Amino acid sequence: MGLTGFGVFFLFFGMILFFDKALLAIGNVLFVAGLAFVIGLERTFRFFFQKHKMKATGFFLGGVFVVLIGWPLIGMIFEIYGFFLLFRGFFPVVVGFIRRVPVLGSLLNLPGIRSVSNHRFGNIFF
Repeated sequence: MGLTGFGVFFLFFGMILFFDKALLAIGNVLFVAGLAFVIGLERTFRFFFQKHKMKATGFFLGGVFVVLIGWPLIGMIFEIYGFFLLFRGFFPVVVGFIRRVPVLGSLLNLPGIRSVSNHRFGNIFF
């Protein structure tokens, strides 16, 4: 969990510092390594290389490669797109969890935000 957390921290910090390629590269390596340690090497491989997720994996890992060769802005655009494609199945669970958090749940249940989140992520909990 620590590697994944540090990876997210370095990615966030690298974006705040105007896409510093060294911090983004460290964050990418730590995030992927942390993910592999958290869920295991075999499950990580199976998650990324499922047939229906090949496009998403290509964008995500291609973005990591583009960041590593020195084009951080373009690489991060690829990575973010690939990340949303890879993890879009988890977003309804995250929205449902946030709805149960006291302050954030109140904000997410406001009329305009609720209609967008229900339309985009489906009305799975309410």
